[in-house]
Amino acid sequence: MLNFRNTNIFFIALLVMVISADSNVHVPVFIYPLIVFTYLLILFYGCYYVGSGFFIKIICSAKTKKKEIAISFDDGPAKQFTPEILQLLLDHDVKATFFCIGKNITSNEILFRQIYQAGHIIGNHSFSHHLWFDLFSAKKMQADMNHMDEAMKDLIDRKPLLFRPPYGVMNPNLKKAILRGNYIPVGWSVRSLDTVITDQAKLLNRIKKGIKPGAIFLFHDTSETTLAILPQFLKEVKDVGYSIVGLDKMLNLPAYA
Repeated sequence: MLNFRNTNIFFIALLVMVISADSNVHVPVFIYPLIVFTYLLILFYGCYYVGSGFFIKIICSAKTKKKEIAISFDDGPAKQFTPEILQLLLDHDVKATFFCIGKNITSNEILFRQIYQAGHIIGNHSFSHHLWFDLFSAKKMQADMNHMDEAMKDLIDRKPLLFRPPYGVMNPNLKKAILRGNYIPVGWSVRSLDTVITDQAKLLNRIKKGIKPGAIFLFHDTSETTLAILPQFLKEVKDVGYSIVGLDKMLNLPAYA
């Protein structure tokens, strides 16, 4: 199994073997940077591919044959688009999961309460969503995540268990923070790229291909494009015989501590 521990063991052993061989026969100099480059390439894959499970197991889909999916929204709440998205979900009788940023909660308290009161699940997406969050120490990461918990608890008296890494990036420090905070890390199986793709037809076509049993869709309630294509997507899901259920229900996991 490809993970951080096994990768380190393999490359340390490989390096020892090469050094030992180099004492008896000449090993080309380029072999050493090649080993380092390959190691770093694997680390990059483990950090930036959320479904790799390289550092810690992250739930990216449900193991089910039922024709059901879950949808999630990151980075809100946002005054400009979240209210309209909430209304669309209400109109279609759909429950979603909102991985909220703590600083956006404190600046949109009424809207945040509306998300919860509408029956949607709320997960932790850090407090700051800082550009350099991935470079924080484990202690600083945990403090940031706890800050989000506290902001949420102050408003709705709930502590989230589900956590989605900012930018979808994982590393050893974040693994420590997740374990210390007893969070359940959740990724996605379908990344909509709705913050990048502005062509509505292209975006809709992309996400429709991901409708499969147990799929978890990643959207952003800060995206105008998502708001535009969401009614068509919800209709398409229904037309192909699928239902949209809460993430906690589909994964059979508690959403709150």
